[in-house]
Amino acid sequence: MYQSVLVLCLVVLMTAKPVMAADSEQLTREQKSTIAQDKAELIEQSIVDGGSESRPDPAVAITRPGIEAVDPLGASPLDDAITCLARAVYWEAKGEGTDDMAAVANVVMNRLADAGFPDTICGVVKQGGEQGYCQFSWWCDGRGDDVQEPQRYAIVKEVARQALNGQLSDHTGGAMFFHQRTILPYWAADFTETASIGDFIFYKP
Repeated sequence: MYQSVLVLCLVVLMTAKPVMAADSEQLTREQKSTIAQDKAELIEQSIVDGGSESRPDPAVAITRPGIEAVDPLGASPLDDAITCLARAVYWEAKGEGTDDMAAVANVVMNRLADAGFPDTICGVVKQGGEQGYCQFSWWCDGRGDDVQEPQRYAIVKEVARQALNGQLSDHTGGAMFFHQRTILPYWAADFTETASIGDFIFYKP
């Protein structure tokens, strides 16, 4: 089912405007952004349908110009897969190294692939509401979610691109939860520790 939908979407993209399929220099930022977001939705659906072992079709790989065009100032609403993933990694690990960033991205993608979590990246990131209890503390801390360090955000977005494209190795051991080393949440004793990466410790049920 997914393969037929993928083929249909690719045909539409490639035949309606041939240059769009390549994210070429002639495209506007808005066009590049739209293509990247459409690809992310296809990837998102393939992971939901196929689980953690699924790998995105190379034909829908998100390009660097495409990812750069999405939410360039880090101030867009969190309503597409790329922005939600990038902003989650930014707020959870913006002060850490790329290994930490990749590990946080892995957790989001692992949750997406699991039937026990929402079936969209934005659903995973926003699970629990914007006020009160939530899965990611930055989402419900009552503060603004816009980016503060554009250079760090550019690094984060590249990590998000690789995560969506299935180009990141999962060194978390399939983790779906994590916390900083400096804290010990009540739930940690109920889960299995799978990895320790940088400033974070990772777990799965």
